[in-house]
Amino acid sequence: MFDFLKSKVKEFADKVKRIVEPKKEEKEGKREKAKKEVKKKAKVKLGLKKSIEGLIKGKIKVEENDIKDLLEELELTLIQGDVAFEVAESIKESIKSSLIGKEVKKDKIEEIIKKAVIKAVEESMGEPFSLIELIKRSDKRPFVIAIFGTNGSGKTTTIAKLVKMLKDSNLSVVVAASDTFRAASIEQLEEHAKKLGFRIIKRNYGADPTSVAYDAVEHAKSKHIDVVIIDTAGRQELNINLMKELEKLVRVIKPDIKLFVGESIAGSALYEQVKNYNKAVGIDAVILTKFDLDPKGGTVISAYKASGVPVIYLGVGQKYEDLLPFNKEEIIKRLVE
Repeated sequence: MFDFLKSKVKEFADKVKRIVEPKKEEKEGKREKAKKEVKKKAKVKLGLKKSIEGLIKGKIKVEENDIKDLLEELELTLIQGDVAFEVAESIKESIKSSLIGKEVKKDKIEEIIKKAVIKAVEESMGEPFSLIELIKRSDKRPFVIAIFGTNGSGKTTTIAKLVKMLKDSNLSVVVAASDTFRAASIEQLEEHAKKLGFRIIKRNYGADPTSVAYDAVEHAKSKHIDVVIIDTAGRQELNINLMKELEKLVRVIKPDIKLFVGESIAGSALYEQVKNYNKAVGIDAVILTKFDLDPKGGTVISAYKASGVPVIYLGVGQKYEDLLPFNKEEIIKRLVE
């Protein structure tokens, strides 16, 4: 994870060193001459003294023209690594402000660049929140969670992982099988229900998804169940009729939180998906699946700034326990290791 990003940042640092190296060598050639001039004169102008001290200490002043082309190249490379344009731009500007016009030691260039990258990434990721804490703080019962996502994103498996997490936190849960569009979707939920021991509220395929969700909420009220999770059909954002069904479900059921499940490996496509779903139904948070299969890592550091919606959980495997809270500090740590 993050090998791509780390390697590209290191490549950039190495290129910067090579570009500024001739400047240093040229200045070092003048070092002895400068020293002799100092000895000849009893008084030395302050500016000349500072210049000589800088040369002796091996510092390099980096000008914008020195690294302008390299910064553009780095930005393009980051975008190719699934880093959103907005985040790549922030990284570029952070490096510029840390290097340009500054006197730096050559052996510190990579460290300075790395810190600049971390600063930009940290500011780009937003602040996650705990779904469990949110539910426990709420007086609303049942607390209703609507789950959205495109086809093949791992939505059904993620719902099962959420059920496991809720049950482990002593919260009772029922699931509404409101994906009445995709063949075998209900059966998949039933398989998870057998393994984890939770109730599913369902109807036949082709039934109104909102009606199924309504039945689940009423069931939860009558049985004093803490949480209702509503599964929905995987939509492609351009499928207008199916998106209208989602809008109806949200309008009628009024879920307490709306989560989008998307693939970490989807890259820039994910940002557009979240934006479109957010526009249609209002997305409160994102769960990124297949994070363990993402070799680049650009999506996880970009999703918030690109879409305006925070990431709160990461899917890292097929087991029910493989749903981890999004930990900003841990992501930063893995990025700099």
